[in-house]
Amino acid sequence: VVEPEDGLIGIYHREVLVATHARRHSVEKEPAVWQKHKKPRQAKEPPKLVGKPVIRKVEPSGSVSFAGTNYRVGNPYRGQFVEVSVVGDTVQIRLDGKLLRTHEARHDREKEHGAFAVPGGRPPKNKAS
Repeated sequence: VVEPEDGLIGIYHREVLVATHARRHSVEKEPAVWQKHKKPRQAKEPPKLVGKPVIRKVEPSGSVSFAGTNYRVGNPYRGQFVEVSVVGDTVQIRLDGKLLRTHEARHDREKEHGAFAVPGGRPPKNKAS
C-alpha cells in the first residue's frame, strides 16, 4: 500500500498497481493495529543453495532424473550433461553456467541425500555384445 500526498491510496502487488481508493479518514484516527504495519519492508534474503550442484545426463525424453523425480529440460539438450541444483524450494537446471529451466521442487526431500551422494550420477550401463 502506497499513499501519495493527494489523498489516494494505491494498492500494489509485485510492483503493479492493482487498485486505487480515496482515503476516508485522517491518519490520526486510524486504529493502532493499522499503524503498526506501516514499517518499511525488509528485503528478503535470496534463497540459499542446498548442497552442491550435481551433474546429470539429459535422457532421450528431454528430462533429467534428480532424487527419484524427472524434471523436464527440453529436447534440444538430449544427451548433454547439465548441472542440477536445489535453490530454496526450486530445482534449477544449468548448462555451462546458463540457466535453462527452473522447476518447483516436486521430489521427496528425504531423497536429496542420495542425490547429492552421487554427484556425477550413476555410471552408464555397459551393453553386452
